[in-house]
Amino acid sequence: MASIGNDDTRRGLRVIRGGRSFERGPTLRIAAATEDRPPFPVDAVVLEEDTYFVLSTDPQLREPAEHPIRIWTELHEAEPAVPGSVVVRRGHAQRMLAVIHDLSQDPTWRREWVASALTEVFRMALEREIRGLGLWLLGAVYGKLGADGFMTLLREALERARPSSLERLWLICPPRHLGEVQRRLHVEDWSFGESPAATDE
Repeated sequence: MASIGNDDTRRGLRVIRGGRSFERGPTLRIAAATEDRPPFPVDAVVLEEDTYFVLSTDPQLREPAEHPIRIWTELHEAEPAVPGSVVVRRGHAQRMLAVIHDLSQDPTWRREWVASALTEVFRMALEREIRGLGLWLLGAVYGKLGADGFMTLLREALERARPSSLERLWLICPPRHLGEVQRRLHVEDWSFGESPAATDE
């Protein structure tokens, strides 16, 4: 495998700031990198979530802004999100919460939920004209899908969706999965029938 910073033009791939990058025609550039080494700016980030949004809860204890009874009532009456759906939270960058876990089940995740969430992510990216997207390895962060399983589902979702507005896709990898994701980007053709093209950094 090429070292970080070296160009590798096979299949239109090149190494950039900690991850391999692939350009599909003039539109989509895919890079794999860890959370602390973003290869480019993004407009939205996709995170793993569960049906009651426990995984995205702020771990720091804070003084509640509302009366505890009102908070308890809202929690008691809350309806769970549908597995496989995506919920958007606004902020500096949009957070797209991919609901792929149901903490009342064992295992908490399913492949079909990950596949459904990926399809919805790319539909929403097109609808919202998102240009840059950061995507955690759904099912491989808190679940046991693994990088290889995620990359297979990602290929299938991209082949179905072909999100024309998306220009940059950053696969946000835990360090333990980075090598496998880079390998998949390196050895497979991600052009989906289009001519891959590599450019110099």
